[in-house]
Amino acid sequence: MEEVTDLFLSSVDRLSESQIGAVDGVLAQLVGRVEAATLQQLSEALCAIEQAPRQTIRNLAFHDNALVAGHVLRHSVCLSEKDLLEIIQTRSQQHLLAISDRKTLNEALTDALMRFGDVNVSNALARNAGARFSECGYATLVGRAEKDEHLAEKLGVRLDIPGNLLRELLDKVADVVRARFLTASRPVARKGSATATAGQAASARKAIDYTKAQNEVVALNRTGKLNDSIVNRFAVRGEYTHVVAALALKADVKVEAIEPMLEPDRVYGLIVACKAARLSWSTTTMIVRNRPNCPPSTDRELEQCVAVYETLLLSVAQWTIRFGSDRILGKSSEAAAAPAAKGKVKQPA
Repeated sequence: MEEVTDLFLSSVDRLSESQIGAVDGVLAQLVGRVEAATLQQLSEALCAIEQAPRQTIRNLAFHDNALVAGHVLRHSVCLSEKDLLEIIQTRSQQHLLAISDRKTLNEALTDALMRFGDVNVSNALARNAGARFSECGYATLVGRAEKDEHLAEKLGVRLDIPGNLLRELLDKVADVVRARFLTASRPVARKGSATATAGQAASARKAIDYTKAQNEVVALNRTGKLNDSIVNRFAVRGEYTHVVAALALKADVKVEAIEPMLEPDRVYGLIVACKAARLSWSTTTMIVRNRPNCPPSTDRELEQCVAVYETLLLSVAQWTIRFGSDRILGKSSEAAAAPAAKGKVKQPA
């Protein structure tokens, strides 16, 4: 088998369909006779090749040993939807888990995976950005998330969750779980381009001195002029040092906790901060739309933001932003302490 495989891999780009078929005839027959360790190597070698021998790939995918099947189930484009659906219905949870990690999954496949899969399969699907869900499929995941906080957190940061189901998720989960995903970073949807991962999408911001803005905001607040329209005007003018200072004061958290919420991957946290600061949806929208160095929000993202804003009670938003503030400031302190600790020289006893 190794000789045939090596010969195929070294010349695959030059082989005709009939030659690939001849190789397929040899390898497919051997799949049922060779030990699992060798088949795992074969599966790994063939899984990423578009011209891979089809029957061999299919035999590997249907193998009872999930370690043999795993590579082709995750990566091979040679498997048909019909093949995958049959495997979902007839093979182990480990087979289903491997399929759940495929780069793309359509609604028919995710529906089947949720019907036959366990909690690990649901979690794998929720974290797979390439998985697409039917309305029924999403509703099923949201229902399961009520008893699975890890699933709830994964669902909460998905870009494609419909607004009505996000509302349902926000209502179902515990306060701490809700606060975690609302103030966490999430992927960034860009109009007309690929999705950026959290962190990569955020533009590097230079250190900003908020002292002047804080002093002006405090003075406005002291005279009763720090109202919704003033914050709206700050956003329209792009005066985001004042926006940050105003949100921090009105939500009763530090500016260091609000500043990260201006990043593209923290829009939910920004919505929570605006709600906690008692700002109207009109002003909140203006703040979101005019964030510096951020791509325009997609229609789905705005739908999700409306769901967050309208679902959260004021008291819940205030608790959530303080919970998020503690996490953000705690991580900042840990990051600052790490270099200092690393530089310490341990004294001899």
